[in-house]
Amino acid sequence: MPVTDVTTDTDSRTITITAEFAAPVERVWEMYADPRQLEQVFGPPSHPATFVDHELAEGRTTRYYMTGPEGERYGGLWEITGVDAGRSFTFEDRFADPETWSPAEGMPVSRNTYAFEQVDGGTRATFTSVYDSAEGLQQVLDMGVEEGATESINQIDGFLAA
Repeated sequence: MPVTDVTTDTDSRTITITAEFAAPVERVWEMYADPRQLEQVFGPPSHPATFVDHELAEGRTTRYYMTGPEGERYGGLWEITGVDAGRSFTFEDRFADPETWSPAEGMPVSRNTYAFEQVDGGTRATFTSVYDSAEGLQQVLDMGVEEGATESINQIDGFLAA
């Protein structure tokens, strides 16, 4: 499985997931930059993602939703805050209404860095999420974000090999 480590630090309000993929950085980057490819691996298998808008460029907003087993939709917004093409991107991730795209009141917001580096012919990815409060971090942990993110990331090697 690609995920090699999951670390939650309540003091720094972070979740850090490290993974290694059997594909070069360029291929992994291409997958994250292309909404049709990204929706093949973003979200656990039980909650596949649909990307409505996605352009990996600073200042852009990505709109997506995940669909649950009973057809329920869970919306999200990424505000892209930085892009170092082929190496990393940063964004704020927030819950949103999947119909109006209004940010969901009272839900945690995370600041995220997805970084990629070449290792042994493959890619090491580090996914870091920082929450504004310990309560926000606990809220997403209670929702199963660690398990869901791990399931999602563990799909990537299979997709890239296809």
